[in-house]
Amino acid sequence: MSGPTLVILGAGRARRYGGLKQLAPIGRHGEGVIDMIAADAIAGGFDEIVVVINHDTGPTIQAHVAKFWPEDHRVSFAFQDKLRGTVDAVLTAEPLIDPATPFAVSNADDLYGRDAFASLCAHLSSSPTNCLVAYELENSLVGDLPVSRGTCEIEGGRLVKIVERRNVHFTPEGLCADDDLSPYYLDPSMRVSMNLWGFQPAVWPLMHAAMAAYRDGDPEVLLPTFVADAMANHAMVVDALLTSSRCIGVTHAEDLPLAQFLVREEIKAGQRPEYAFAPRA
Repeated sequence: MSGPTLVILGAGRARRYGGLKQLAPIGRHGEGVIDMIAADAIAGGFDEIVVVINHDTGPTIQAHVAKFWPEDHRVSFAFQDKLRGTVDAVLTAEPLIDPATPFAVSNADDLYGRDAFASLCAHLSSSPTNCLVAYELENSLVGDLPVSRGTCEIEGGRLVKIVERRNVHFTPEGLCADDDLSPYYLDPSMRVSMNLWGFQPAVWPLMHAAMAAYRDGDPEVLLPTFVADAMANHAMVVDALLTSSRCIGVTHAEDLPLAQFLVREEIKAGQRPEYAFAPRA
C-alpha cells in the first residue's frame, strides 16, 4: 500500500504576518516553512503532497517549490478561487487525490515536527478512523503575542470536543486566555489542536454536504467546526494522537527570530537534519 497524501493549506493571505508567511525563512539555510513541512511529511512516509494556493500569491509559491523541492517527489497544486474556509480549501484538492487514499491536512505556516508526521502517517495507514494530532499547549506557543488555540477534550483516546480559546499568552502568573471564558489560567500541558488532521476517504461526502449548505455571506466553513458538527451527528470518529513534538509557527512577524532559533535547537538535538532537502548539485 502506498503512503497517504498531505494537503497543505497555503491559500491564506497572512494579514497579521504582513508577508508571504508560507515562505518565511525559518530553516537553518533559509528554507521556508512550507519547505520544512514537506520534508517532514516525506520523511514520515507521505507519498504525495497537494498544496492549496490562491491566484495572487500562488505563482510565487509554485516557482519556489519548483526551484527548491526534490524533482523526484510528487507535488501538485490546487487553486482555491474563493476563500470560503478550510473545508472548501480541502475540497479543491480532492480531484488530485486518489479516492481510495487517506489524506492529512496541515497549515502552511506551522512546523509540526517529524515525529508528529510519522505518527499521523502510521495511523492513517493502519486505522480506519480519522485523527487529530494534539499538542501540549506550552509546546504550541512561540513568542509572547496573543494567539488563538483550540483546546481539546479527549476521552479514551478519542476527541470529544474542541473549544476555541482566544488571546492566549504568557503572563508572570502562567498561561492565560483573555477571552471571557473560563478557566482564565490554562494548564500548560493541556492538549490543543494545531490543525494537523488525518482523514479517511469516507469524509469526502461529508465535506461536500457541509459546503452545499454554504451561502455567500455565511461565515467561512472551518475544519474544526466541520469536525465538531460531524462528531455531534455521530457521522465521524476522531482519534487523538498525542505528540511531544513542538509546533513552531510564525503567526506574527515578530515570531520569526525565535522560530528560527527553535529550529536550530532541534537540529542540534538531532530531531531534524540540517537541510530540509539535500542541496541540489
